[in-house]
Amino acid sequence: MQLINQIIPDDANIFLVGDDHEGTSLRHDAGWHEFVEMVNAPYDGLDAEHNFIVEHGDVIDAIHPDDPRYDGLTNKDTILEQINTAVNHRLHTALKTIVILDGNHPMKLWKYGRITQELCNRIHVPFGTYDSIISYLPKKGAKPFLKHFASHGFGSMKSTIDEPEDRENSLKRTLRKKLQHKAGDCHLMSMGHTHKLLIKEPRQELYITSVRSKRVRQAYTTPMDVDTSGKTYIDPFMRWYVNTGSFYRLYGDGVSGYAELAGYDPIELGFAICKIRGRKIVGIDKIVL
Repeated sequence: MQLINQIIPDDANIFLVGDDHEGTSLRHDAGWHEFVEMVNAPYDGLDAEHNFIVEHGDVIDAIHPDDPRYDGLTNKDTILEQINTAVNHRLHTALKTIVILDGNHPMKLWKYGRITQELCNRIHVPFGTYDSIISYLPKKGAKPFLKHFASHGFGSMKSTIDEPEDRENSLKRTLRKKLQHKAGDCHLMSMGHTHKLLIKEPRQELYITSVRSKRVRQAYTTPMDVDTSGKTYIDPFMRWYVNTGSFYRLYGDGVSGYAELAGYDPIELGFAICKIRGRKIVGIDKIVL
């Protein structure tokens, strides 16, 4: 776990990306280049200087020749080449990157060292371990106006429901249940790992109050502001949840990767962009590549 304080303007875009898997021929190279172009350009009415990145891990595929998934075809680079290429691909985004998380793929090669941490050191970006809590501040020493739990992620995201809308809702419930108890004071909770691209919005609920036993009023649940006491609790249904997608393609020409061999269904490639306006999350866009 890493605790991070990050100063951002009142209006900002946080690019939530992950699972780049550099080093496989199934990596969506064009999609990564599109992401780099977007983060270095104006987005949704804000200049590029208002764009930031939280990267959710698996920066390299890290499939070593002694790994059962190694096939000699999709695994195109050595581990050192994967690291060097991943570093080069981040030279134009490093200054915008708040943190890069570790991932299960590079962590399996622990005997060679902390691969993700080495990459972070080389581009001078904070290393977030597997999970991080990011407090967004208007200025140094100020009270955070928004908190963000970010994880590489864990487990799988599956549903056997036939109807597409119900299946998507089931996956979103699974996402909430995976994350909701990991931190109680975060407006935004995000994870990678499963390669799914999902966004679950807060759901306001109607409730009734009475005023001095004379009048009945209605109101709607709203997220609380984070305070500095450490006692803030945000209702799990009033948070934003994101599964950050990936850049790993299911199919490639003339090759079969481990996802194809495992019988995985096709999923949307891409990432999400959290839009903060006036220090509040006003929406999260899904970017399909």
